[in-house]
Amino acid sequence: MVRTRRTILATLGTAALSGCTGRFGGDGGGGNGNGDDDSDTTNGSDGGSSDGGSSDGDGGEDNALAVESPSLLLNWRISGLHAPYFAAQSQGFYEEEGFESVTIESGDGSDFSAQQVALGNTEFGVSSSDQILGVNDGDLSPLAVGVVMQRSPVVVFSSREQFGDELTDPSQLSGATVGSGPGMVRQMMRGYFEATGVTDVEYVDTGFDTVQQLLNGEIDAAGGVFGDVVDARHQDAEIDVLSVHDAVPSYGHLLTVGESFAEENPETVAAFLRATARGAVWADRNPEGAIDALVDAQSELSEVRENQRDKWDLMRSEYMLSESVRDEGWGWSDPEPWQQTYETLDAGDFFDGSVDPDAVWTNEFLDTDDEHIGDYADLVDQ
Repeated sequence: MVRTRRTILATLGTAALSGCTGRFGGDGGGGNGNGDDDSDTTNGSDGGSSDGGSSDGDGGEDNALAVESPSLLLNWRISGLHAPYFAAQSQGFYEEEGFESVTIESGDGSDFSAQQVALGNTEFGVSSSDQILGVNDGDLSPLAVGVVMQRSPVVVFSSREQFGDELTDPSQLSGATVGSGPGMVRQMMRGYFEATGVTDVEYVDTGFDTVQQLLNGEIDAAGGVFGDVVDARHQDAEIDVLSVHDAVPSYGHLLTVGESFAEENPETVAAFLRATARGAVWADRNPEGAIDALVDAQSELSEVRENQRDKWDLMRSEYMLSESVRDEGWGWSDPEPWQQTYETLDAGDFFDGSVDPDAVWTNEFLDTDDEHIGDYADLVDQ
């Protein structure tokens, strides 16, 4: 268990990001993600019944929380990758833990979410291990408190039709053009090729149009996240995938809070994690109901419902379980993926200052006595 390490900025309430407006200092645009359509805000709960297991009685009216109406800032627009949070909201799990309401808001990137929790503009955020490390390189201190995706979502993928052969090994991409947007995905992909001994790849900046350039045959392969693969397959393409995690272990979506918020509100953080884990169990057992909750939150998703269901199915079946989850419980962090992510980013000169990869995460708020955390693997294997 890793403790936190420095106090957040004294100017939390007044700090602003350059060029920002509104509550989070942004207009909700930009970035590349897995969601669809424009951003929305959802609030409250329908308090429905659950197949996700009974509550253990830790929440409810008798458990007064210091923060009763927190907000959760997503990493991007609402999508199937956010099913656990909307399941927890729609089924009343946050309320059963003592929250009056939880507001879920679309985001503007994992880095933005990490910045906003550290600035105190939102209580909880969805980010990723690479962005937590990147933001901690500056004067802000977002803290990872629960890993939702135990595997990195970053993948290298190709179209069978355009590539001309099945892609099964990175060595097949020697001398190939591989497109991606700039930033963390590109660097994680570089780390993957270096780790697998492929040194002569030509990297192409494809911006936010990577999938279409791949399908049009403008590049040999693409770097992105597994949601991009789902999008490509929904255009009737036969897609082959190499997982960056196999060579460069890293964590995908995770829940983050500001360091000082965690220190001052430990019960609030623990309660939120319990409810979210319960939502993850429910969404795994009730995938159609989980997508219903997404569509209820943002009606435009009804037009791409099957796409969102496929994203959630892929996430829950391949990205949320690990040996650590089976041994310790939902949300668990191990030091090795954090160290590997740090070394990969450091090799690309992503850090201006000094970052301790062991100091940006903790397991201390994970209540492993709660069945939905401690027994998560058994519950979703049923």
